[in-house]
Amino acid sequence: MKLRVAVIYGGRSGEHEVSIRSARSIMDAMDPARYEVVEFFISKEGEWSPRPILPEPGANPGIDVVFPILHGTFGEDGTVQGLLELAGLPYVGAGVLASSVAMDKEITKRLCLERGLPVVEYLVQFRGGLDPDAVERAFSYPVFVKPANLGSSVGISKAHHRGELEAALNLAAEYDRKVIVERSIEGQEIECSVLGNDRPIAATPCEILPSREFYDYDDKYILDQTGFRTPADLTPGELDEVRRLAVACYRAVDCEGMARVDFLVEGATRKIYINEINTIPGFTSISMYPKMWEHDGLCYPDLVARLIELALERHAARMATRFTR
Repeated sequence: MKLRVAVIYGGRSGEHEVSIRSARSIMDAMDPARYEVVEFFISKEGEWSPRPILPEPGANPGIDVVFPILHGTFGEDGTVQGLLELAGLPYVGAGVLASSVAMDKEITKRLCLERGLPVVEYLVQFRGGLDPDAVERAFSYPVFVKPANLGSSVGISKAHHRGELEAALNLAAEYDRKVIVERSIEGQEIECSVLGNDRPIAATPCEILPSREFYDYDDKYILDQTGFRTPADLTPGELDEVRRLAVACYRAVDCEGMARVDFLVEGATRKIYINEINTIPGFTSISMYPKMWEHDGLCYPDLVARLIELALERHAARMATRFTR
Protein backbone atom coordinates (compact mmCIF):
# COMPACT_ATOMS: atom_id res chain seq x y z
CA MET A 1 0.00 0.00 0.00
CA LYS A 2 1.38 3.40 -0.95
CA LEU A 3 2.19 5.96 1.70
CA ARG A 4 0.14 9.13 1.17
CA VAL A 5 2.50 12.08 1.48
CA ALA A 6 1.03 15.57 1.69
CA VAL A 7 3.47 18.15 0.32
CA ILE A 8 2.72 21.68 1.54
CA TYR A 9 4.38 24.44 -0.45
CA GLY A 10 4.11 28.04 -1.61
CA GLY A 11 3.24 30.17 1.39
CA ARG A 12 3.08 33.80 2.44
CA SER A 13 6.79 34.48 2.85
CA GLY A 14 9.27 36.24 0.59
CA GLU A 15 10.56 32.76 -0.31
CA HIS A 16 7.32 31.68 -2.03
CA GLU A 17 8.95 30.96 -5.40
CA VAL A 18 11.85 29.07 -3.83
CA SER A 19 9.34 26.88 -1.98
CA ILE A 20 7.60 25.99 -5.24
CA ARG A 21 10.89 24.96 -6.82
CA SER A 22 11.89 22.90 -3.80
CA ALA A 23 8.52 21.16 -3.69
CA ARG A 24 8.65 20.24 -7.36
CA SER A 25 12.08 18.68 -6.91
CA ILE A 26 10.89 16.67 -3.90
CA MET A 27 7.72 15.43 -5.61
CA ASP A 28 9.66 14.44 -8.72
CA ALA A 29 12.06 12.44 -6.55
CA MET A 30 9.38 10.38 -4.81
CA ASP A 31 9.09 6.80 -6.04
CA PRO A 32 5.53 6.50 -7.41
CA ALA A 33 5.54 2.83 -6.48
CA ARG A 34 6.00 3.75 -2.80
CA TYR A 35 4.35 7.14 -2.42
CA GLU A 36 1.15 8.86 -3.42
CA VAL A 37 1.67 12.61 -3.44
CA VAL A 38 -1.12 14.87 -2.20
CA GLU A 39 -0.40 18.52 -3.03
CA PHE A 40 -1.36 21.42 -0.77
CA PHE A 41 -0.49 24.77 -2.31
CA ILE A 42 -0.66 27.98 -0.27
CA SER A 43 -0.90 31.24 -2.20
CA LYS A 44 0.98 34.42 -1.33
CA GLU A 45 -2.26 35.60 0.26
CA GLY A 46 -2.46 32.50 2.47
CA GLU A 47 -5.22 30.68 0.59
CA TRP A 48 -4.98 26.86 0.57
CA SER A 49 -5.64 24.81 -2.54
CA PRO A 50 -7.46 22.54 -2.93
CA ARG A 51 -8.36 22.70 0.78
CA PRO A 52 -6.68 23.40 4.12
CA ILE A 53 -5.43 20.79 6.53
CA LEU A 54 -7.81 20.74 9.50
CA PRO A 55 -6.41 21.12 13.04
CA GLU A 56 -8.21 18.08 14.45
CA PRO A 57 -6.92 14.54 14.95
CA GLY A 58 -8.53 12.21 12.43
CA ALA A 59 -9.90 15.05 10.28
CA ASN A 60 -7.44 14.46 7.41
CA PRO A 61 -7.92 10.78 6.48
CA GLY A 62 -6.18 11.05 3.11
CA ILE A 63 -2.79 11.85 4.67
CA ASP A 64 -0.25 9.48 6.24
CA VAL A 65 2.64 11.93 6.60
CA VAL A 66 3.27 15.57 5.71
CA PHE A 67 6.32 17.05 3.99
CA PRO A 68 6.15 20.81 4.63
CA ILE A 69 8.49 22.64 2.29
CA LEU A 70 7.51 26.18 3.23
CA HIS A 71 10.63 28.33 3.51
CA GLY A 72 10.56 31.36 5.77
CA THR A 73 7.73 32.92 7.76
CA PHE A 74 4.32 31.21 8.05
CA GLY A 75 5.88 27.82 7.37
CA GLU A 76 9.42 27.37 8.65
CA ASP A 77 8.80 29.29 11.86
CA GLY A 78 6.66 26.81 13.81
CA THR A 79 3.27 28.02 12.62
CA VAL A 80 2.52 25.16 10.22
CA GLN A 81 4.25 22.73 12.57
CA GLY A 82 1.78 23.75 15.26
CA LEU A 83 -1.11 23.10 12.89
CA LEU A 84 0.25 19.63 12.13
CA GLU A 85 0.68 18.89 15.84
CA LEU A 86 -2.97 19.83 16.43
CA ALA A 87 -3.97 17.62 13.53
CA GLY A 88 -2.01 14.70 14.95
CA LEU A 89 -0.11 14.18 11.70
CA PRO A 90 3.49 13.01 11.31
CA TYR A 91 5.60 15.58 9.48
CA VAL A 92 9.10 15.97 8.12
CA GLY A 93 11.54 18.30 9.84
CA ALA A 94 11.84 20.18 13.09
CA GLY A 95 9.06 20.58 15.63
CA VAL A 96 7.40 23.77 16.82
CA LEU A 97 10.09 24.87 19.25
CA ALA A 98 13.11 24.25 17.04
CA SER A 99 11.37 25.77 14.02
CA SER A 100 10.51 29.00 15.80
CA VAL A 101 13.87 29.29 17.54
CA ALA A 102 15.92 28.60 14.41
CA MET A 103 13.86 31.05 12.39
CA ASP A 104 14.90 33.87 14.69
CA LYS A 105 18.59 34.51 14.08
CA GLU A 106 19.00 36.37 17.36
CA ILE A 107 17.45 33.63 19.50
CA THR A 108 19.61 31.06 17.71
CA LYS A 109 22.69 33.10 18.57
CA ARG A 110 21.62 33.35 22.21
CA LEU A 111 21.22 29.57 22.49
CA CYS A 112 24.54 28.97 20.76
CA LEU A 113 26.27 31.34 23.16
CA GLU A 114 24.62 29.57 26.11
CA ARG A 115 26.22 26.33 24.86
CA GLY A 116 29.59 28.01 24.35
CA LEU A 117 29.34 27.89 20.57
CA PRO A 118 31.01 30.63 18.49
CA VAL A 119 28.85 33.27 16.78
CA VAL A 120 29.77 36.56 15.10
CA GLU A 121 29.48 39.72 17.19
CA TYR A 122 26.11 41.39 16.61
CA LEU A 123 23.58 43.90 17.82
CA VAL A 124 19.81 44.05 17.52
CA GLN A 125 17.57 46.94 16.53
CA PHE A 126 13.83 47.27 16.01
CA ARG A 127 11.63 48.87 13.38
CA GLY A 128 10.76 52.34 14.57
CA GLY A 129 13.99 52.62 16.53
CA LEU A 130 16.67 52.11 13.90
CA ASP A 131 19.90 53.73 15.03
CA PRO A 132 22.82 53.84 12.57
CA ASP A 133 24.88 55.77 15.14
CA ALA A 134 24.77 52.78 17.50
CA VAL A 135 25.95 50.51 14.69
CA GLU A 136 28.87 52.80 13.90
CA ARG A 137 29.85 52.90 17.57
CA ALA A 138 29.85 49.10 17.74
CA PHE A 139 31.47 48.10 14.44
CA SER A 140 33.72 49.31 11.68
CA TYR A 141 32.50 49.07 8.10
CA PRO A 142 31.54 46.92 6.34
CA VAL A 143 28.66 45.34 8.29
CA PHE A 144 25.90 42.91 7.40
CA VAL A 145 22.28 43.90 8.05
CA LYS A 146 19.60 41.20 8.17
CA PRO A 147 15.95 40.71 9.03
CA ALA A 148 15.94 38.48 12.13
CA ASN A 149 13.26 36.15 10.77
CA LEU A 150 13.75 35.35 7.10
CA GLY A 151 15.85 33.07 4.91
CA SER A 152 17.34 32.71 1.44
CA SER A 153 19.22 35.99 2.00
CA VAL A 154 16.01 37.98 1.46
CA GLY A 155 16.40 41.52 2.78
CA ILE A 156 20.11 41.10 3.61
CA SER A 157 22.60 43.83 2.70
CA LYS A 158 26.29 44.49 3.13
CA ALA A 159 26.84 48.14 4.07
CA HIS A 160 30.16 49.85 3.38
CA HIS A 161 29.28 53.37 4.55
CA ARG A 162 26.60 55.42 6.31
CA GLY A 163 24.34 55.81 3.28
CA GLU A 164 24.31 52.07 2.59
CA LEU A 165 23.78 51.34 6.29
CA GLU A 166 20.68 53.52 6.50
CA ALA A 167 19.25 51.94 3.35
CA ALA A 168 20.08 48.45 4.64
CA LEU A 169 18.40 49.03 8.00
CA ASN A 170 15.24 50.31 6.30
CA LEU A 171 15.20 47.38 3.86
CA ALA A 172 15.62 44.78 6.59
CA ALA A 173 12.89 46.45 8.66
CA GLU A 174 10.47 45.99 5.76
CA TYR A 175 10.76 42.23 6.22
CA ASP A 176 10.82 41.99 10.02
CA ARG A 177 10.33 44.22 13.07
CA LYS A 178 13.65 42.95 14.44
CA VAL A 179 16.91 43.63 12.61
CA ILE A 180 20.34 42.12 13.24
CA VAL A 181 23.60 43.89 12.41
CA GLU A 182 26.78 41.82 12.38
CA ARG A 183 30.48 42.46 12.09
CA SER A 184 31.61 41.50 8.58
CA ILE A 185 33.78 38.40 8.43
CA GLU A 186 36.27 38.21 5.59
CA GLY A 187 36.83 34.59 4.73
CA GLN A 188 34.98 31.49 3.58
CA GLU A 189 31.26 30.70 3.55
CA ILE A 190 30.68 27.09 4.60
CA GLU A 191 27.52 24.99 4.82
CA CYS A 192 26.93 21.66 6.53
CA SER A 193 23.89 19.38 6.27
CA VAL A 194 22.60 17.59 9.37
CA LEU A 195 20.17 14.66 9.37
CA GLY A 196 18.51 12.69 12.16
CA ASN A 197 16.38 12.74 15.29
CA ASP A 198 18.00 11.62 18.54
CA ARG A 199 21.33 10.73 16.88
CA PRO A 200 21.94 13.38 14.21
CA ILE A 201 24.85 13.13 11.80
CA ALA A 202 26.57 15.78 9.70
CA ALA A 203 27.56 15.52 6.05
CA THR A 204 30.84 16.59 4.49
CA PRO A 205 30.79 20.41 4.57
CA CYS A 206 30.74 22.36 1.33
CA GLU A 207 32.10 25.79 0.47
CA ILE A 208 30.13 28.50 -1.30
CA LEU A 209 32.02 30.49 -3.94
CA PRO A 210 29.73 33.49 -4.62
CA SER A 211 29.82 35.27 -7.94
CA ARG A 212 28.93 38.51 -6.13
CA GLU A 213 30.30 40.18 -3.02
CA PHE A 214 28.29 37.82 -0.84
CA TYR A 215 25.91 34.90 -1.31
CA ASP A 216 22.67 36.86 -1.82
CA TYR A 217 19.24 35.85 -3.16
CA ASP A 218 20.13 36.50 -6.81
CA ASP A 219 23.31 34.47 -6.48
CA LYS A 220 21.40 31.59 -4.90
CA TYR A 221 18.46 31.31 -7.25
CA ILE A 222 18.69 33.54 -10.33
CA LEU A 223 22.17 34.11 -11.74
CA ASP A 224 23.33 30.46 -11.67
CA GLN A 225 26.95 31.61 -11.43
CA THR A 226 27.80 30.56 -7.88
CA GLY A 227 30.54 27.97 -7.47
CA PHE A 228 30.55 25.17 -4.91
CA ARG A 229 33.32 23.01 -3.53
CA THR A 230 32.74 19.74 -1.68
CA PRO A 231 34.54 19.11 0.53
CA ALA A 232 35.22 22.69 1.52
CA ASP A 233 38.79 23.95 1.21
CA LEU A 234 39.55 23.41 4.89
CA THR A 235 42.07 21.33 6.77
CA PRO A 236 40.91 17.89 7.98
CA GLY A 237 40.75 19.30 11.49
CA GLU A 238 38.65 22.26 10.37
CA LEU A 239 36.26 19.97 8.47
CA ASP A 240 35.81 17.85 11.59
CA GLU A 241 35.21 20.96 13.69
CA VAL A 242 32.55 22.27 11.30
CA ARG A 243 30.75 18.94 11.49
CA ARG A 244 31.00 18.92 15.29
CA LEU A 245 29.68 22.47 15.55
CA ALA A 246 26.88 21.71 13.08
CA VAL A 247 25.57 18.89 15.27
CA ALA A 248 26.09 20.99 18.42
CA CYS A 249 24.03 23.84 16.93
CA TYR A 250 21.37 21.35 15.80
CA ARG A 251 21.12 20.03 19.34
CA ALA A 252 21.18 23.53 20.88
CA VAL A 253 17.92 24.46 19.16
CA ASP A 254 16.47 20.96 19.77
CA CYS A 255 16.18 20.21 16.06
CA GLU A 256 14.94 16.96 14.50
CA GLY A 257 14.67 15.62 10.99
CA MET A 258 16.94 17.92 9.04
CA ALA A 259 18.71 21.26 9.01
CA ARG A 260 21.51 23.06 7.23
CA VAL A 261 23.95 24.93 9.43
CA ASP A 262 25.84 27.81 7.81
CA PHE A 263 29.29 28.97 8.91
CA LEU A 264 31.83 31.70 8.32
CA VAL A 265 35.54 30.93 8.58
CA GLU A 266 37.58 34.06 9.17
CA GLY A 267 40.60 34.11 6.89
CA ALA A 268 42.97 35.99 9.21
CA THR A 269 42.26 34.00 12.39
CA ARG A 270 40.87 30.72 10.97
CA LYS A 271 38.14 31.01 13.61
CA ILE A 272 34.93 29.20 12.72
CA TYR A 273 31.65 31.00 13.44
CA ILE A 274 28.12 29.60 13.32
CA ASN A 275 26.11 31.96 11.12
CA GLU A 276 22.62 30.44 11.21
CA ILE A 277 20.60 27.23 11.04
CA ASN A 278 17.88 26.54 8.47
CA THR A 279 15.31 23.91 9.46
CA ILE A 280 13.74 23.72 5.99
CA PRO A 281 16.74 24.25 3.73
CA GLY A 282 16.41 24.70 0.01
CA PHE A 283 15.59 21.49 -1.84
CA THR A 284 15.87 22.67 -5.43
CA SER A 285 17.98 20.84 -7.97
CA ILE A 286 20.90 23.17 -7.15
CA SER A 287 20.43 23.37 -3.37
CA MET A 288 23.38 22.32 -1.26
CA TYR A 289 21.52 20.41 1.46
CA PRO A 290 20.81 17.42 -0.80
CA LYS A 291 24.06 17.89 -2.74
CA MET A 292 26.16 17.43 0.40
CA TRP A 293 24.40 14.15 1.17
CA GLU A 294 24.78 13.07 -2.43
CA HIS A 295 28.53 13.63 -2.07
CA ASP A 296 28.46 11.28 0.93
CA GLY A 297 26.55 8.60 -0.99
CA LEU A 298 22.94 9.37 -0.11
CA CYS A 299 21.17 10.22 -3.35
CA TYR A 300 18.28 12.68 -3.55
CA PRO A 301 15.40 10.11 -3.71
CA ASP A 302 16.89 8.12 -0.83
CA LEU A 303 17.32 11.32 1.20
CA VAL A 304 13.65 12.18 0.71
CA ALA A 305 12.70 8.65 1.75
CA ARG A 306 14.92 8.85 4.84
CA LEU A 307 13.33 12.14 5.90
CA ILE A 308 9.89 10.56 5.65
CA GLU A 309 11.11 7.63 7.77
CA LEU A 310 12.44 10.01 10.40
CA ALA A 311 9.08 11.81 10.47
CA LEU A 312 7.24 8.55 11.12
CA GLU A 313 9.78 7.48 13.77
CA ARG A 314 9.40 10.75 15.66
CA HIS A 315 5.61 10.61 15.46
CA ALA A 316 5.58 7.07 16.84
CA ALA A 317 7.77 8.18 19.75
CA ARG A 318 5.51 11.16 20.38
CA MET A 319 2.42 8.94 20.44
CA ALA A 320 4.02 6.99 23.29
CA THR A 321 3.91 10.18 25.40
CA ARG A 322 1.01 10.77 27.82
CA PHE A 323 -0.71 14.12 27.38
CA THR A 324 -3.43 13.69 30.03
CA ARG A 325 -3.61 12.19 33.50
